Amino acid sequence: MRMIPDTPHRTHSQAEKRVFDRLRVSFASDKAGLYTAYHSLNLTRHAYKRFGEMDFLICCPEGLYALEVKGGRVVSRDGIWQYTNRYDEVNESVEGPFKQAESALHALIDKLRDNLPTWVLDQFSIGYGVVFPDIDWITTGAEWDPQTLADARSSKDLERWLRRLFRYWRSKGHGNHHASTEALKKVRKFLRPEFETVIPLHVQTRDSEERVASLTEDQMALLDVAAANRRVLCSGGAGTGKTFLAMELARRWTAKGMNVALVCRSPWLRSYLEIHFSIANLTVSLVDTIQIARRRRGLEHFDAFIVDEGQDLFDMDSLDSLDSVLRGGLSEGRWCFFYDANNQSGFFGRPDQDAVDYLASLQPTSMPLRTNCRNTRVILEKVQTSLGTDMGIRGTGDGPKVREHRAFSTNEASNLLEAELAELIDVGGLSAGNVTILSPYGFDESCAGQLPEAIRRQIAILDEFSLKHFPNVKTSFAEIGNFKGLENEAIIVVDLPPPERSREDLAAHYVAMSRARAVLSLIQQCAT
Repeated sequence: MRMIPDTPHRTHSQAEKRVFDRLRVSFASDKAGLYTAYHSLNLTRHAYKRFGEMDFLICCPEGLYALEVKGGRVVSRDGIWQYTNRYDEVNESVEGPFKQAESALHALIDKLRDNLPTWVLDQFSIGYGVVFPDIDWITTGAEWDPQTLADARSSKDLERWLRRLFRYWRSKGHGNHHASTEALKKVRKFLRPEFETVIPLHVQTRDSEERVASLTEDQMALLDVAAANRRVLCSGGAGTGKTFLAMELARRWTAKGMNVALVCRSPWLRSYLEIHFSIANLTVSLVDTIQIARRRRGLEHFDAFIVDEGQDLFDMDSLDSLDSVLRGGLSEGRWCFFYDANNQSGFFGRPDQDAVDYLASLQPTSMPLRTNCRNTRVILEKVQTSLGTDMGIRGTGDGPKVREHRAFSTNEASNLLEAELAELIDVGGLSAGNVTILSPYGFDESCAGQLPEAIRRQIAILDEFSLKHFPNVKTSFAEIGNFKGLENEAIIVVDLPPPERSREDLAAHYVAMSRARAVLSLIQQCAT
């Protein structure tokens, strides 16, 4: 059975984990992928508890079925349910597990009726069941029918019990009628973004915000492709979510017990990921130091690796380094390259065609990301029309218009930058930490270096170590090449001339402009 999410992380219930594993191996003959189980308590953050306390939801041609899982000892006396866990801690509830499952199911059905056509739901039988994987159940009662209950014995063959559960509920309604493939597709498309959410890159783990981002349809497909194939090349423009997908893939692989390396070439990106995403069994490393990282972990080989900003590693020396540390090597091992086919590679040299051809010869599965989930549509259209690059479709909303200024001297550019900072922070109300200045030069050579002393003191000059506190309370400054893979709410690009497609600085424009999530300001340096 197809499991969503792919691993049962972030649940402390051993009973749920056992049921998860048994569901995974159920319906193995289903080659068409018609049977899906959603594990709702695996959400990394809850925007809100949409369907109450539903442990599992089965979606299949036979219908929609809510499953409640109760581990440990279970007792019902005088209408009070008592649950005793492995630490002999007792919890009581007036609402029994059968009522819990029923109420959660009906909350779901109400939501489906509000959002899907009637002809879709009319094809589905609905029902619920309760699984007690730790006890033998011999009690009868008016609150449940025997067919809706699986105990320690019957839950060992969960597929057999589920087929009985399906027949029981279908006998009460839909009989031999099965949901069509189209109806299944519509229900799954509605369900999955709500059950599977991940923390976006810009949301810090220490941040008090409860912001979540639903995976886009092609991003969800990527995670399925990576789970089903040993070698994957994933391409996508800036803002299509490659880095946070790389981290989510790392979580899933490490949750399966694998020692995983996440590799890049940028020291800044390595430092940021290492600081902000602490995942057991994950090693974040530069490609040049991957052998040292392997030895420090005491490993003979890594079980898998993930490459971020992969366009920077399309050379034979880098591929040789990765091949030497991966179990099975590049030809037989498990790996996923995330890369941008646009104009970012100029900062670390152009891709070596021999390296590109070699990776292609290994017959990896190719997966494109087409949906931009970072930039507003206004920024997206500005980058695409100015540079002629493909950054995906849709964007995150309309957003404010791109702010453009032209300066004919460094002094004029500095004055414009001072006014722009005041406009965004003092007038516009943006937090200073949400604003980053990007330049092709270092701070002293940039027009930012000519700002008044009082303003310069309010600017944090980033390096790979100060990223520990990024974004902080101050406006930040960075060189464009170092800021690859990072982003901020507002970006002010300075010291670049207006973009011309024939110019070698096209990569700098592409990287700098695509870092902005909501506000993009361009102070372009024009010749006199």
